[in-house]
Amino acid sequence: DGCGHTVLGPESGTLASINYPRTSPNSTVCEWEIRVRPGQRVQLKFGDFDIDDSDSCHSSYLRVHNGIGPNRTEIGKYCGFGFQMDGLITSKSNEVTVQFMSGIHTSGRGFLAAYSTTDKSDLITCLDNASHFSEPEFNKYCPAGCVIPFADISGTIPHGYRDSSSLCMAGVHAGVVSDTLGGQINVVISKGIPYYEGSLANNVTSKVVASVLIFNLYLFCYSGCYGTLGMESGVIPDSHITSSSILEWPNQTGQVNIWKPENARLKRIGPPWAAFISDEHQWLQIDLNKEKKITGIITTGSTLAEHYYYVSAYRILYSDDAQKWTVYREPGMGKDKIFQGNTELYQEVRNNFIPPIIARFFRINPLKWHQKIAMKVELLGCQFSIGRAPKITLPPPPQNKNDEKNADFMDDFIHSVKTSLQTDKTTFTPEIKNTTVTPSVTKDVALAAVLVPVLVMVFTTLILILVCAWHWRNRKKKTEGTYDLPYWDRTGWWKGMKQFFPTKSAEHEETPVRYSSSEISHLRPREVPTMLQTESAEYAQPLVGGIVGTLHQRSTFKPEEGKEASYADLDPYNSPIQEVYHAYAEPLPVTAPEYATPIVMDMSSHPSTPLGAPSVSTFKAAGNQAPPLAGTCNKLLSRTDGASSARALYDIPKGQPGPGSADQLVYQVPQSLAHPTVSKDE
Repeated sequence: DGCGHTVLGPESGTLASINYPRTSPNSTVCEWEIRVRPGQRVQLKFGDFDIDDSDSCHSSYLRVHNGIGPNRTEIGKYCGFGFQMDGLITSKSNEVTVQFMSGIHTSGRGFLAAYSTTDKSDLITCLDNASHFSEPEFNKYCPAGCVIPFADISGTIPHGYRDSSSLCMAGVHAGVVSDTLGGQINVVISKGIPYYEGSLANNVTSKVVASVLIFNLYLFCYSGCYGTLGMESGVIPDSHITSSSILEWPNQTGQVNIWKPENARLKRIGPPWAAFISDEHQWLQIDLNKEKKITGIITTGSTLAEHYYYVSAYRILYSDDAQKWTVYREPGMGKDKIFQGNTELYQEVRNNFIPPIIARFFRINPLKWHQKIAMKVELLGCQFSIGRAPKITLPPPPQNKNDEKNADFMDDFIHSVKTSLQTDKTTFTPEIKNTTVTPSVTKDVALAAVLVPVLVMVFTTLILILVCAWHWRNRKKKTEGTYDLPYWDRTGWWKGMKQFFPTKSAEHEETPVRYSSSEISHLRPREVPTMLQTESAEYAQPLVGGIVGTLHQRSTFKPEEGKEASYADLDPYNSPIQEVYHAYAEPLPVTAPEYATPIVMDMSSHPSTPLGAPSVSTFKAAGNQAPPLAGTCNKLLSRTDGASSARALYDIPKGQPGPGSADQLVYQVPQSLAHPTVSKDE
């Protein structure tokens, strides 16, 4: 009568004294006989040991033996308060006997121990938590039987578990290990969070914890397939969801409510599936269209507050042909596994299958319920394409009793092959997104996982190139600025810029002149020409029409001496402001006259000009005097298209003495023209 929590699995297990962790009663005894596979040995590890040693282990103690029965031999006898057992107790065979004696005592918690085969070198107990290990990542082996009432956990996946939570109990909650089998866990330590959610999974309830102090948390690393199989998303069609019966009932308005099996989709708004008769023979069946690996199930109640219905316990059956059904059992267990269902109508409850189920047809058989059988479900798993059981050829129908025995053996063998396939460890994410793989889809998931990122990178690179090119083009336009050469002059930009470079001969240097709008306003209307005639073959024409302030073409004007200060202030070569480049005509050759051919304005033809008004030259005479407007110099003959042109009269060359008479006002003509005669007729 001194046995406490006990789970004896085929490879591992957990045992504890009665009332642990409270004081065990006086005068009690318990004896455990542990057997593992032949050829294996047993190792024992204590998680807690606190036995009264006031009588030197005479009436209260723990004794370990090699073997079972009268031929067993003692390994050791232990007692003491807070006794620390160094290392493991190892047997010499595959059988061990553990005996606990509790005499007269006033204190002492008793003990809790775990066992496993000796090939599990990293065995831990159900009391170990993440804070007991300093490594940021570690692997440990959890024994069977770690769902204990005196331990608790906080957290869930994928957010993680608080580091004070029992590692093995949290592993059962996460679906990484089975409570009846135990298993290996891979743990990673991470920074904690202030709030841990609670949930019910695999018969383990995690508590909600909110704390100001931030403790570390740990996560389980696992591999496997745990996506949804299509109930919530609708990949499984309505015609593939059937049931034993359907609840139909009229409401207050007389409308008939039908709680059909296709309503049993998790998170679907509205009523669930409900059975017309509430007994243990009802079922909900799902056809997955082909064999799948099913790793878990999530269930809820009706989710309707006015209908407080839910299923609290159920069995799972599976089949390949919907004719012959197999009840799910855990390996090594001789009875059907009963899964814990819901405790209220809203909460999602998860159960994992370790090992997973390989089947096409899946059936839920409710065993316990509240008021009525009603539920919504989702299946977890993935496509089953690798690790398939070998195709077995059945023998011909039996002809005698021996053949019948062989046939029964073959059926058992096929069943054992299917139920023993273990390809991956199992776990689950409470808030599962729709990661369902369509049954008819046969795409290579690995290839898609590679191609999608590559295509995204390619398109991203192209977009970046286009954006950079667009920015470079805009920046180039901005750097050209308002004062850049127009596009029709860019081909000869070097030719135009050569005039700004210093030359060997100083006599050909010219200084461009800029005219301000204020100077233009001082001109008399009659001095503004209406038409300019020039030698277009040799010289460029200046802008006319009174828009001298916006010169952008080549000019043949040479600045005069004694310019006003306003001219110098606007000199682009001396001004600190940004230079404005004007395109000027090329300098005259060395042998050419000092001045270009004057621009002649014939004002006589202008309608507003008085009769007999002379033509006007745009050049100033030497000095500050205006050119004479009478005599032989007041009439300038314009160039004609005839064979002989009239002689042009010129201003006095700069720096030469003034003329003595009108007859001496004959100047050199450009080299490209013949020497004309001067007509003195008036």
